[in-house]
Amino acid sequence: IFIPVVLSIAARLQLSPSRLMMPLAFAGLISGMLSLVATPPNVVVHSELVRHGEAGFSFFSFTPFGLVVLVLGIGYMLLTRHWLNGEVRKDGRVESRRTLLDLVLDYKLNGRERRLRIRPQSPLIGHNLGELQLRTRHGANVIGIERQHKFTTRVIAADSGTVLHQGDVLLLDLFAKHDNLRSLCQTMHLEPLHFKAAYFIDQSQDLGMAEVSLPPGSQLIGKSILELAFRTRYGLNVVGLRRDQAAIEEQLVEEKLRLGDTLLVVGPWKAVRQLQSKPKDFLVLSLPAEIDLVAPARTRAPQALLSLAVMVGLMVSGAVPNVMAALIGCLLMGAGRCIDMNSAYRAIHWQSLVLIVGMLPFAQALQKTGGIDLAVGGLVNVLGGAGPSAILACLFAVTAVIGLFISNTATAVLMAPVAVSTAAQLGMSPYPFAMTVALAASAAFMTPVSSPVNTLVLGPGQYRFADFVKIGVPFTVLVMLVTIVMVPWFFGL
Repeated sequence: IFIPVVLSIAARLQLSPSRLMMPLAFAGLISGMLSLVATPPNVVVHSELVRHGEAGFSFFSFTPFGLVVLVLGIGYMLLTRHWLNGEVRKDGRVESRRTLLDLVLDYKLNGRERRLRIRPQSPLIGHNLGELQLRTRHGANVIGIERQHKFTTRVIAADSGTVLHQGDVLLLDLFAKHDNLRSLCQTMHLEPLHFKAAYFIDQSQDLGMAEVSLPPGSQLIGKSILELAFRTRYGLNVVGLRRDQAAIEEQLVEEKLRLGDTLLVVGPWKAVRQLQSKPKDFLVLSLPAEIDLVAPARTRAPQALLSLAVMVGLMVSGAVPNVMAALIGCLLMGAGRCIDMNSAYRAIHWQSLVLIVGMLPFAQALQKTGGIDLAVGGLVNVLGGAGPSAILACLFAVTAVIGLFISNTATAVLMAPVAVSTAAQLGMSPYPFAMTVALAASAAFMTPVSSPVNTLVLGPGQYRFADFVKIGVPFTVLVMLVTIVMVPWFFGL
């Protein structure tokens, strides 16, 4: 989720993505140490405790350790940031995707944006945009409308059937002279408002842009924007036209389109994405980087937060089992229309699910054949006289090393029975041993294949295998030291 956000931040600050991608990966792994449900290994270890008749971990049992590791990770990244310089271009700039601001500057849209509120006595109230014909009569193109909805303000799409209400704020692309604006405000009783960013870039969660070209055979060639009724057909407004690498600013809507013309269209992101399904008429040249930051169900954020709060509350209180609390949270998300069935189905990480299901019989087979007893006996015979801290350190190291070759979830499935059986043979509490395995499984910092999180940032950060070893191994040792000091202190042996 955060990779596009961090790439956008790197582009704006003229930084190499390598400076930020690895801290992002480390933060993602550390987040798994903050709560019971933050990562699958925690749930696996908890389930193993329950299977042996223990109460298991509570929702916040992991939090003290995770917070200490988080603070340690922030300090560690600040100290080692010079190792993450990465490679930048010879001109000092970082290669990045074009943004909305780049498109605004390329098509010379600065100064054309206006926000006008409809006053109570305005003759626009009760009429739709098709009847008013603001574009042809006043040179004003309505690209969106801010409308108050209960406790929030929403930006709704502007099409010919949109009826205007009192208090609506019109987002205008004004390609006429300023005298026309004054006349429009006086005759239509409109109140000019300030805007926060160039050409409504601050509305990028609702309004997007796309650059499209006209391929051979396009039905748009030879016709003007007005003749095509472009907004009615595609739900988008044409606000820019480039021909022979030059932006055309005069009489844009009346200009006959030619083969190879490049159009800049503005409108809801949903309509922008749909352009890609019309290859006969358009060739989508570029979509701005902001498209990756759009929250599809942003208006449902309160319902989503409420569902999350209910789930956490049920887990913390222990009123229902954790699995039931998670299921209730999912059902509330669906009831609040935060997610639909197709999106929920796609969100399931089937690889992890199949991996856990497949590894459980493997762990069971090790128990039944005496493999786990053999491993535990060898561990106790070698380190039994060295004390519990040495055994915890060995458990951490073995778990971390196994995690270099298989996923951390599979590692937890294998090592959780070993940890619990070791505690039983030593006559100690199983909780410190189980917690050590859980934290070690999440400490997958050492190689790019240790965790899917590391693999995801490998490309955008332009890292080499050695970069993870250089940064990850020392930090893993620090996490091990924190674990063997804090875990016995919290849980006792």
